[in-house]
Order: sequence, then structure tokens, then C-alpha cells
Amino acid sequence: MAQKIQGTEDLFGGYMRAWQHMQDIARELFGAYGFDMIETPAIEQVDTFVHGIGESTDVVRKEMFRVFSGALMDRLLESGSESGLKARQRMAMRPEGTAGVVRAAVENNFVPQGGAPVKLWYGEAMFRGERPQKGRLRQFHQVGVEWLGAPDPAADAECIIMLMEFYKRMGFPADKLSLRINSMGDAACRPAYREAVRSFILDHKDQMCEDCLERAEINPLRSFDCKNDHCREVMADAPLAKDNLCEECDAHYKKVKQYLDEAGVSYIEDPTLVRGLDYYTRTVFEVDCIGAGVGAIGGGGRYDGLMELEGGKPTPGIGFAVGFERMALALQSLGVDIEGSEPDCVYVACTSANERDAAFTATLALRGAGIRTEADYQGRSLKSQFKQADKHNARLCVVLGSDEIAAGTATLRDMESHEQVSVPMADLVSEVRARLA
Repeated sequence: MAQKIQGTEDLFGGYMRAWQHMQDIARELFGAYGFDMIETPAIEQVDTFVHGIGESTDVVRKEMFRVFSGALMDRLLESGSESGLKARQRMAMRPEGTAGVVRAAVENNFVPQGGAPVKLWYGEAMFRGERPQKGRLRQFHQVGVEWLGAPDPAADAECIIMLMEFYKRMGFPADKLSLRINSMGDAACRPAYREAVRSFILDHKDQMCEDCLERAEINPLRSFDCKNDHCREVMADAPLAKDNLCEECDAHYKKVKQYLDEAGVSYIEDPTLVRGLDYYTRTVFEVDCIGAGVGAIGGGGRYDGLMELEGGKPTPGIGFAVGFERMALALQSLGVDIEGSEPDCVYVACTSANERDAAFTATLALRGAGIRTEADYQGRSLKSQFKQADKHNARLCVVLGSDEIAAGTATLRDMESHEQVSVPMADLVSEVRARLA
């Protein structure tokens, strides 16, 4: 029997309704802030992700799914090396959303010289070669936003405010959310800070894992995010970004906090928060659901140098992403139902095959009016059709028999109260719509 790959899930029924509900809330909320939807390819050139996410990250080094055609795979197996491949032949499945959106912005000139900022949001599947576990899948789904061309700290604050409002609309109680923020500095102050952290790691190399020793040479700040508990204990005494910010970064960070305070958004300053991707600068933030045990349910930050890394002109950017599966687990732990019930519908039943044509016509008329409608396609008895109507969560049942056909009417049955009324066929659509309303 064919089976799904470990670490993937089928989205159907209530689970699919929950994913659609999340996108509906995003569309309404983000739209109010001026964000338009974008969808980028699930397959990009490897360099699109390496440039922005960073070679030192676990995402690039260990988790990125590579994509090869059958013919190209045979060639690679024969040569044993990728050295002869062109850039367009080196492809990977999308592990996160930002790099692809920024690539699209560069390629399509979304932010022309002197042009207004562009605001984009997406709801897409992501792919990572993780060890499958609770809250971590090889194919997962995210809703995210990217705001390109706005250097103002108000943009940072508005993204965070919008994110917290999103969680509220999804059903999270405010006291169950923990927002952590930090500033990672920029190109002016981060090099000296990176060197200070690198020196700290090398001074404690006997206590650090092999990955952290490698990170010390590539991106030492990634050691703050090490999964090794002992490394995290050691890094607790490492130099902190907040003590090494330049004047401009410090002023930017203070302004972000000022705006959050004015908006009444509660937050915790976490000087060890670095996020997992290399492209972040200045403001970074992450949200946890207290007691859910699923890890961070969303986060993001500013990435003012990413457009240049992807081949564009200097353009500031900020964004965030929310993981659907983790958020669903967190809401489940709180007893919040986001799946909802199956949508209401109308069921068209007929007493015999003689009325099948009339049932077909009525079904088309109802669907043409935008009413979710089901009918019998298996020649069931009327009793069985009523049972089927219940399974479809039908609120009303249109019954057509020989008497109804002769009189040019339909019997409209309320499936909850079992009340029945006779309705002229000419008035069927308007009567059904009125009763559903």
C-alpha cells in the first residue's frame, strides 16, 4: 500500500479547514495593513537560500532538500561531484519563505529606486530534512509577511503588533503568549561583536561542541542557538549584543520598544535571541506559547542586507513567519478548536429514479446560486438519502417525489426540527437562501 513519507501530513477535513481558517485571518488582517499576497516557486536555485540563510546554518548544512532530475542524478552518481553543474542546475526545495520573496523582489524590481515600500504576505508549504518529531515536519506550512523598503523602526513595531493581533484572532489568550525581542546590530557594529563572541568560544573550546567550534569560524552568533544544553550554559556568559550596539542601532532598538510600549504590547528583552538564519539585522523577535511544549510558534526580524545578497540594490526589509502545525498543536493544548464544523449544505433527495432529472436540475440551480449542495448518485432509498444528508451536515433537504413533480413543487425538510413545507419550484432557490440565512 502506498504511504506518505515520514514527517509529512495529509491536510483534509477539519485539519484543512484549520489551515484555510489561518489563511483567511491572515488575508483579512494583513490586508488591512496593506499587504498583498505572493506565491513563489517551491523550487529555487540553491544559491538563493545559501546567500541569505547562510552556509553556517543547520538549514543549509543539514536540512535543505536538494532536487535533481533523473538524468542529472545519474550524471552526479557517475562523476561523484557537483562541480560541473551550472547554478540553474543546483536546485533545492524552499526551506523558508523570505529568501524566495526577496529573490522575486530583486528579479521583478518590486522596489524601484525612489519607489514606495512593498508589502507582501504568503501562505505556503516549506520543506526541511528534519528528524520527524512533534512540531517538526519535513513538509510544513507557514504564513508570513515581508515588508521591503521601510527602514523606520515603526515598521518593526507594526510587524510585531500585527503578529500579536494575528495570534489573538486565532484564539490565543494574551496571557499564554510570550514575546521575546532583541537587537543583533548591523554591519557597523556586528563585526566587532562577532569577533568578541568568537574569541569567547575559542577561550572555552574545551566545553563547546564540534558544531559550535565550526560556527566560531563561520558565524559565531549561531552558537547562542545551539541545541546542546551544555553549550547554551556556556554561552550564557558570552558577550551580549545589547552591550555592543552602535549608536544608530541602539537608537533604533529603543524606538521599537517605545512604539511597542505605546501600543500596549508586552515583551521580554532576551539578549541571547539571535534567530536561526544569518540574514537578520537589528530587531529580531520570537513568540512562544507558554506551556504548550512545541517550541517557538512564530518569529522574525529585520534583514536590511538581504536584497544585496540576492543581487539587488541596498533595500531594508523586515518580516515574520508563523508555523501552522506548531500553532495548531499549541491551540490544541489550550483546548481551542480552530477546525470548526463541516460547512452547512443542502441535500437534494428524490423518492425514485423517475425524479432523478428533476433532482439534477434543482441541484444545478442551488449551486448556481452559490449554495453548497449535495445529492444522491448511488440510487439510494429515501431513508438512506436522509442518513447521507446528515453525514454531509445538511441543514435542509429538498425532497422531490412524483406528487411534487406533478404539482411543480418541492418539499423542504428542516433536518434538525424535521419540519416540512411545500415550496413552488420557481421559489426554491430564494426560499432555501432565506432559511439558511
